[in-house]
Amino acid sequence: MPNSTQQQPIARGVTRRDVLRAGAAAFAVAGMPAAVFAQAKPQRIDVHHHIVPPTWFAAMDVIGRSDFPLKSWSIQKTLDDMDKGGVTVSMTSPTTPQVTPLGKDAAVRIARESNEYAKKLMTDHPGRFGVWAMLPLPHIDESLKEIAYAFDTLKVDGIGCMTSYGDKWLGHASFAPVWEELNRRKATVYTHPTSPNCCANLVQGVPDYMIEFGTDTARTLASLILSGTSQKYKDINWIWSHGGGALTAFAERFLVQVVSVPPYAGKITHEIMEAELKRFFYDTAQISGAVTLEALARLVPVSQIVYGTDFPYRTAADHTRGVTAFFKGDDLRKVDRDNALRLIPRLRGA
Repeated sequence: MPNSTQQQPIARGVTRRDVLRAGAAAFAVAGMPAAVFAQAKPQRIDVHHHIVPPTWFAAMDVIGRSDFPLKSWSIQKTLDDMDKGGVTVSMTSPTTPQVTPLGKDAAVRIARESNEYAKKLMTDHPGRFGVWAMLPLPHIDESLKEIAYAFDTLKVDGIGCMTSYGDKWLGHASFAPVWEELNRRKATVYTHPTSPNCCANLVQGVPDYMIEFGTDTARTLASLILSGTSQKYKDINWIWSHGGGALTAFAERFLVQVVSVPPYAGKITHEIMEAELKRFFYDTAQISGAVTLEALARLVPVSQIVYGTDFPYRTAADHTRGVTAFFKGDDLRKVDRDNALRLIPRLRGA
């Protein structure tokens, strides 16, 4: 079977322009803006794209976390979805809970196997994938070993971690050795929300991802800033999923109330809080509607917003439609591609 990423020959007598025009017309009929999808060379970089490494999925199946989108995932479906949404490169990572619920030995093994799987996927499909490596957190020494292997041997693009581990958020002192090493490497850390011990199944009939995921992102943002962790490790580039989750709803509390009363008044100023929020990066996954994008774009500069899809839970076409309806011109180019290139410079030629 031919590699799905290879260019197929165009029939004799049919020009490339004819092919693009026909494709554009089909998308227009479907109600999608033709110019958005009919690109000679797609440019979008998806920083929030999930894959399903086999041994990781087997472990999820054992603990009852193998939901429908994961069961039906395949490399071909991934590539097809990217092409439909005009995505050239997807930065891959397994979704929540990664390896958190597993014992230490299993977590170490499955993190390693998953990272090697992601690297092979990248190698097998040149120019289509990048890797956010998974760590066996909350196991610190083992995570430091995996950081060394991931960057020095696999040559990954960054780290993908959860917003919390059990009852600890990312500003907890126990994680300091990990952040120190990643800061030394000037690494990018992509984060994905999860359900912490405190807050799973709080409301009967309401799944965790509806409310708790966004709230956990806001919790860990607060943890990082108020602990001084993000200020101490300035060379880490943080990406927050789903536009920072509930951050936009809580932004006034962050910027006004928290910095005005004990114990943080005089320690964390409005200027410090604002500077930290505006230097982080935020992806568009699951917030591609006008209301949510408007809130994020009013809180942080467009230079800090990066394109994301949350595949296989949502599609690239969904997000391309929403993002291109909201952002235009230079702003759209920044969100689609240019901002991500600042984090992943090796993709400049992709």
